[in-house]
This record gives sequence, C-alpha cells and structure tokens, in this order.
Amino acid sequence: MASLPLKLVAFAGILIHICLCIQVEAYASLLDRITALPGQPQVGFQQYSGYVTVDEKKQRALFYYFAEAETDPASKPLVLWLNGGPGCSSLGVGAFSENGPFRPNGQVLVRNEYSWNREANMLFLETPIGVGFSYSKDASSYQGVGDKITARDNLVFLKNWFLKFPQYRNRSLFITGESYAGHYIPQLADLMLEFNKKEELFNLKGIALGNPVLEFATDFNSRAEFFWSHGLISDATYTMFTSFCNYSRYVSEYYRGSVSPICSRVMSLVSRETSRFVDKYDVTLDVCISSVLSQSKVLTPKQVGETTVDVCVEDETVNYLNRKDVQKALHARLVGVRGWAVCSNILDYELLDLEIPTITVVGKLVKAGIPVMVYSGDQDSVIPLTGSRKLVNGLAKELKLETTVPYRVWFEGQQVGGWTQVYGNILSFATIRGASHEAPFSQPERSLVLFEAFLDSRPLPEAF
Repeated sequence: MASLPLKLVAFAGILIHICLCIQVEAYASLLDRITALPGQPQVGFQQYSGYVTVDEKKQRALFYYFAEAETDPASKPLVLWLNGGPGCSSLGVGAFSENGPFRPNGQVLVRNEYSWNREANMLFLETPIGVGFSYSKDASSYQGVGDKITARDNLVFLKNWFLKFPQYRNRSLFITGESYAGHYIPQLADLMLEFNKKEELFNLKGIALGNPVLEFATDFNSRAEFFWSHGLISDATYTMFTSFCNYSRYVSEYYRGSVSPICSRVMSLVSRETSRFVDKYDVTLDVCISSVLSQSKVLTPKQVGETTVDVCVEDETVNYLNRKDVQKALHARLVGVRGWAVCSNILDYELLDLEIPTITVVGKLVKAGIPVMVYSGDQDSVIPLTGSRKLVNGLAKELKLETTVPYRVWFEGQQVGGWTQVYGNILSFATIRGASHEAPFSQPERSLVLFEAFLDSRPLPEAF
C-alpha cells in the first residue's frame, strides 16, 4: 500500500507531461496562423505558414503554407503538394498560381474558384533547402543537394510538421505534384513506407504525378514527336532530332559541360524553329513578353494557361511575395538572398540525378498497395503525354496488371476533359485536355474533377 501514492504521483507526472506537450504543440501551430494576407478576400477557412526545422545543427529550415479545407476540415484528407524544377517553389507556383485558394492580381488577391482546398487540407512545401523562403544558416547546405537529401529532408519535415499539427497525424495522406516532383514524390513515399515499418506514422493513401519526370530518356525523347506533330519543327529537323542527336543526349552532354558539334547544330535548328516566343510548357498559349527569357529553363515550371487567364501571373506572384507586409503576414524571412524567387538562384542541385529513373520506385509503391495516378496536360512539350503514357503502360505490363478501365474519354461538365486508362484499380493514367505543364493553372476546373476522383479512388466521369 505504501507504494501506491508513488505510482499515483508518477502517473500524475506523465499526465502533466502529456498535457504540456499538447499545449506546446498547439501553441506552435497557433504562432503560424495567418490572420489575413494583404489584399485577401474574406474566407472561412484557416491558413498557416512558417518554418519547420529539419537540421538543428546547421539551422536548416523548410518553409510551408497550409490552407485548411474550405468546409469541415476535420473530415477531409491531408494533401502535400510539391513543385519540381528542381529548385522551384510550391508556394509561388503551386499555391499562388495553380491550385491554392488565391492568385495575385495587382495589389490584391482574388479567389481561385477551383482551389483544391475545396476538397482537402492543402500543404504546400518549399523544398529543397534554398528554394523560396526555405533556408540554411550554413551556405554549404546549398551545395551538392540531390534526390536523396531532398527525400530525407521532406520526410523529416513531415515528421516535425505533425508535431505542430498533431490532429493530422492519422489523417488520410496523399502526395501530389508535377514535373521534377516525379522524382521527389515517389522517393519520399518510399521513405515513408520504410519509416512505417518501425513506427506507424504516415497514413499514405495515394500519390498523383502531373507531367512527371519518371524515366529520363523516354520522357525527354518524346519531345521530338510532340514538336513535329504540333507543327513546331520541320520534317527535316524532326529527322535530325531523332537520328543524330535526341534530346536526352543533348541534356546529358549539356549537364556534363561538353555539348558535341552535332547536338549543338541540331538544338540550334530546334530552337530557331520552335521559337522563343512559343511557351514550351503550353505550345498553344501566348507568352508573357516580360518574362519570356526565363521560359527557356529546362524543367522550370512556368505559369501558363488559357487566353482567359493572366499569362504574366509569374511576375505578379514575384511582386506579391517580395512585399514586406506579405512576408510578415506569412511569417517568412529572407536569409542569404535579396528577394524571393520562383526558382532558386542559390541552390546547386545534382542535376545528373535527373537520369536516375523513378518509374521503378513507382512500381515498388504499386506493389506495396499504394494507388498511383499519372496525369498529363496534353499541351505540354516539356514532359509530353506520350512518354508518360508509354511508361505507365510498360509498368502495368511488367506488374501484370489487367486493364480495369479501358482507354476512353472522361468528362468535365458537358465537355471532354481528357482520356484515361486504369490498370488493376491501382495504377492509372489520364490526360487533361487543353492543359499545360501546370495543369491546375491552365485547366483548373478539369484538374479539380480529376483531383476529386483521385481522392475518392473512383474512375473519372464517363458521361456528361
């Protein structure tokens, strides 16, 4: 009986410790709450942004922006969005130009009617270190960054983010993104599954990859046919582009600093015929003249869309996010850079990681029971739909997955939204008709329909 009070005291101590931890965690997220962004219309959902430290020693911290679901966030899944580059911002590209709740318009923000936070709690992450507002106090952290470091940092970010937002720990989690996120997302998902073997933390329900880099040669070499079939290059140049120097060879030589004379000649022809005044991320769209020079970056996402949207939205985003009042509202700071940029100027990424295929990792995830959707804006010549479709079809054959939804059109409203095919009810491919590399920007309504189907694990609509 004498030991009973000691047990009670110990138990009381544990309860106090748990309560204190919960209070600290709740306070941490409270500090990150955004009261209102400058020029923002009134909304009924909560927003948060701030930093999550991924390396205490070198003071490396990743910046995030989190928009809870418009209605009933407690019942909606958590979705992590990653842009590619490598080295481009999920805040500026994803959140403020594609599928976030607002878009900059002059000095104010306007509502995005087709924001993905209508259906989910949206978490946008500026990764890797050196992108956007993410920083390190040690400048050497920006050197030699590659896929493995990025995947590890993203995993640590999520683990620590859950400490700030413990209510999301067991929530259904999806990861989505585009372009070089075809590397980021499968590698992060793979680490999550490995981590879960030790500790069940990530309730991963699926990944969706938009116009993704999955297998370097297949993805890049599909550009020649896309250019030719859309009338951007001549028959003679197409023959040279496929016979003497394909695009994967040129990029490989370029990244190694030794472009051969034949590749130099072929690419000169391709560049002249495709023209700097055609946006390679959406070959049907006019370009924004003020930012046309930046559109030549190999995998840098650009904001492009229909004629009814602002093709200069990148300029507006840069201006907005470099306002001091905006940075204060976002709890953001500039460390080691003069201003916020769409794509990092200080990050030295291991670009040869581009050549390491991630379609094999996608296969590993499918085998582990994780649903995967690959979707393509069909006006993108940077990572054309033909390469992505070929890779998904090849993976389905390799995994011996039967076709469960035959290749067919899908609808948004009373219009064809695109085409789709599903294998084994776990691996799917879809196109978004009329969409660019950044599909949620150029075709927001169709992209939202696709997103809803992805979250609900149901086929895309096959009727009006």
